[in-house]
Amino acid sequence: MRVLNRCVIGCILGTAVGDSLGLPYEGLSPDRARRMLGASARHRLLPRNGMVSDDTEHACFTAQALLAAGSDPEAFERRLAWSLRWWLLGVPAGVGFATLRSILKLWLGFSPRRSGVFSAGNGPAMRSALLGVAHGNDLVLLASLVRRSTRLTHTDPKACYGAMAVAVAAHCAASPQAVTADGFLSLLGPALDDEPAEECMGLLRRAAESAEKREPLGDFAASIGSTRGIAGYTYHTVPCVIQVWLRHPEDFRRGVLEIIAAGGDADTMAAILGGIIGARVGTEGIPPAWLNGILDWPRSVRWMERLGERLAESLASGEPARPLPVFVPAIPLRNLLFLSVVLFHGFRRLAPPY
Repeated sequence: MRVLNRCVIGCILGTAVGDSLGLPYEGLSPDRARRMLGASARHRLLPRNGMVSDDTEHACFTAQALLAAGSDPEAFERRLAWSLRWWLLGVPAGVGFATLRSILKLWLGFSPRRSGVFSAGNGPAMRSALLGVAHGNDLVLLASLVRRSTRLTHTDPKACYGAMAVAVAAHCAASPQAVTADGFLSLLGPALDDEPAEECMGLLRRAAESAEKREPLGDFAASIGSTRGIAGYTYHTVPCVIQVWLRHPEDFRRGVLEIIAAGGDADTMAAILGGIIGARVGTEGIPPAWLNGILDWPRSVRWMERLGERLAESLASGEPARPLPVFVPAIPLRNLLFLSVVLFHGFRRLAPPY
């Protein structure tokens, strides 16, 4: 129970820290980010603090759905769909276009099975690390949960394959065995045994080979087509995350700093990687200044810790539990503040240095 508690909380908080640190760098090329903001060694969204984005919020929705549903995939899907519906009513900033269209379809009466749109974006991957920590010991159940989480918003099979790779990586990270590329690939292979997944497996094998050679992330990213920052395309994002994870499986700081410096979809990449490594190292492996620097509410760091504790207890008992309450009236106000901060950063990017 103690180990499970550590892995679950580490995954949730690792996601939040990576998200918060990477957010100011989102969409910038590596060179522009370096000239404009410098290294990502501290929070930069606010003067000395950070806030979380949809990457962390979706991870929390996943935790709440796991709490309510236990090991019932259909109940998990229904609960996650309702979380996304209500989330949109809070007017969150920076909603991905595929996710926005999918949630609108949910509100229009489409079932969760038919709400997704054809896209291979990162939305499903940013929700899947916690699924691997929770149910990685049962690959059949894990595959069902990943598939249902993915099809809510994204129907391109590539999105599901990428999300499954992240889930299996998080499971490997949370296990007591040493992290190895062979162990990860051998576990993932049977879960992606259909022919269309071969491209994904090929990219992940290349990531493993690159990691074994200790190749810099920028060189590997360029070799798969990302030359000016890593795009928000799951076949670019997930292989790059895996490449960094395999080189720094227990070094949260080095891994997160490196992937943010690569540019592009920095917050989502750092959130995914942070969730994977966080599942390995727990809260104690995350730099305290980074964790304490998250200034957010009502989903505060303490709230996320309590969410992880409750989920770990539910998983250990094998019984569903009541989702953790959140102070809903504060959410629109918080989102308004967050939008103001994001807009400030957007306008700031219009000014030099270029």
